[in-house]
Amino acid sequence: MKLNVYELGEKLKELGFDFYTGVPCSFLSDLINYAINEVTYVMSTNEGDAVATSAGAYLGGRKSVVLMQNSGLTNAVSPLTSLNYSFKLPVLGFVSLRGEPGLNDEPQHELMGCITEKMLELMEVKWEYLSKDIEEAKKQLIRANETIENNETFFFVVKKGTLDNVELNEQKLKNVSNKIIETKNSNDELSMRLNVLETLNKIKSKDTLLLATTGKTGRELYEIEDAKNNFYMVGSMGSVSSIGLGLALGQKNKKVIAIDGDGALLMRMGNLATNAYYSPDNLLHVLIDNNLHDSTGGQFTVSHNIDFVQLAATNGYVNSFYVHSVAELEKKILEWKNNPKLTFIYIKVKKGTNPKLGRPKIKPFQVKNRLMEFIHEK
Repeated sequence: MKLNVYELGEKLKELGFDFYTGVPCSFLSDLINYAINEVTYVMSTNEGDAVATSAGAYLGGRKSVVLMQNSGLTNAVSPLTSLNYSFKLPVLGFVSLRGEPGLNDEPQHELMGCITEKMLELMEVKWEYLSKDIEEAKKQLIRANETIENNETFFFVVKKGTLDNVELNEQKLKNVSNKIIETKNSNDELSMRLNVLETLNKIKSKDTLLLATTGKTGRELYEIEDAKNNFYMVGSMGSVSSIGLGLALGQKNKKVIAIDGDGALLMRMGNLATNAYYSPDNLLHVLIDNNLHDSTGGQFTVSHNIDFVQLAATNGYVNSFYVHSVAELEKKILEWKNNPKLTFIYIKVKKGTNPKLGRPKIKPFQVKNRLMEFIHEK
């Protein structure tokens, strides 16, 4: 007996789960095929990005499902523990059990097959083995949904041979390409990061959401103005544009600005390709580059060797701009607001920050709650 995936998917849809993302695994291929065929599915480049994209979709009001192989669970540890847990951003996960003891599997799965369940428990993620019986599986989904509605993440561990066959419909892939690129053509003004954030905050409107990457970027934005349409990310370094992608896809009537840092973007550059492929017009990705890890003592990054503007363009961002000053930054953002297309903006800044910089006094889950309230205000 195998589980009828279509019935499983329809029960998930009935419970409100209509946004899926993940990275393929042969044990989960039939559920992935169902998601691609029947609902919204974002093909992520790694599992951590998938979790962050799911979290962003949840912020936008979409109940989300993330699919991954258990080897990829290791990629997802950072967002699961520091994003989903800290902000109480629940996600429903399905993780395969490659390397299950007694199963003849590839050697690279041997250790993960022994520790998958233990990893979930250590991360305080509630979980169950997914039943092959559809009626029992539906009951499991109801229990999982109750956990999600309590703002807790829930994972199903899926053993080999659990899912019945679902044929993948013909995939019509779209081609994405850069339309406008403007590279460095004059000297940089080299403002402080604080001045860039002041500019972003000044010109945001009532339909704009500001997502600040982890570290001093979020702390500085908080000191400029603690607003309910601001999101101060903690942990899950490199995930801000993935959150922005999920949020932009889930809330197309809002303008989403993902404020990134050079060290953070270097950590998860694969999401540039995902952002470009799904290409939400309402997403603006701003990179503030100071060539260092400011929050940990000023250690250098290798950003001086990277042409981020060209990189974003090559991945397929519609617009990719190098701006040399906060005045130029303001002009480009206003142009994006008037004619929104997926846009990347790069600005280089001076090193340093206020030595007495404080930290947000509001807890992460409170930031999440009021942002969601702001999004859904009439």
